[in-house]
Amino acid sequence: MTSLNSTSAGAKHNKSLKIVFGITASYLIVEVIVGFMSNSLALLSDAAHMLTDVAGQALALFAIWMASKPRDDKKSYGYLRTEIFSALINAIVLIFISGYILYEAWQRFENPPKVAGIQMLIIASIGLAINLISMKILNEGSKESINIKGAFLEVVSDMLSSIAVIIAGIIILSTGWLLIDPIISAFIGLFILPRTFSLLKESIDILLEGVPKDVDFYAIEKYISEKSGVDSIHDLHVWSLTSGVNALSVHIIMKSETTISEMDLAIFEIKRELNTSYKINHTTLEVHLDKADYKPNVI
Repeated sequence: MTSLNSTSAGAKHNKSLKIVFGITASYLIVEVIVGFMSNSLALLSDAAHMLTDVAGQALALFAIWMASKPRDDKKSYGYLRTEIFSALINAIVLIFISGYILYEAWQRFENPPKVAGIQMLIIASIGLAINLISMKILNEGSKESINIKGAFLEVVSDMLSSIAVIIAGIIILSTGWLLIDPIISAFIGLFILPRTFSLLKESIDILLEGVPKDVDFYAIEKYISEKSGVDSIHDLHVWSLTSGVNALSVHIIMKSETTISEMDLAIFEIKRELNTSYKINHTTLEVHLDKADYKPNVI
């Protein structure tokens, strides 16, 4: 069994997330103040979404800190799964926020209030610049960690929301058409939902110990089964502890004529290949030389 010394993918990009958190939190305060002053639902709905970003980033940072704590006699895997719970909570909160935005937009369709377009335009333009900077900072980490991916997707959503608010501000200033504010708000709410459900599904898949999406289960099964000296394999399981830390367990039946040295070499080569080619960095291989010694697990 390989030692559990892998660093989560989120921890590798902890500094980037801290920078984005500081930028986002500062902008949120300004956006809320101007949103109330301008009476813009589009701006306030974007701020509500930004609030979930700040909360989600804070939770992600907390989860990364928790995941770095060493394992003990109570938590043999440590606290690696904390990052996944963070992503799950972030997704659930976003669903409720999206619903609230859509409800408020519907209310304003019936009675659209006056909106200060100039304030909308200025603040949304600043927000767009901030989101573009944040996207660049988080881009690399989003490819490795579900925690960072959640933060990155939120920033992408905010970037598009800022563009939408800018469009609304321009239209209000040039035409006076106030209905564009709730229309843009509804667009923001609807845009958030499908990405949120995707993040929710990915989080639940990991918590249910599903096969990681970047791991080919059948390719692994084929590789081990066809390894020299292997007679058959049973109880193959592949799952994620957290982003970047994949695990595998399997029972391997070796051919009866296999020598101990040949078996040791096969085990070494299997572990090396799983780590280098299949992104499995935590393996448990139970090996038997005789089928009679093997008793299958019932799951």
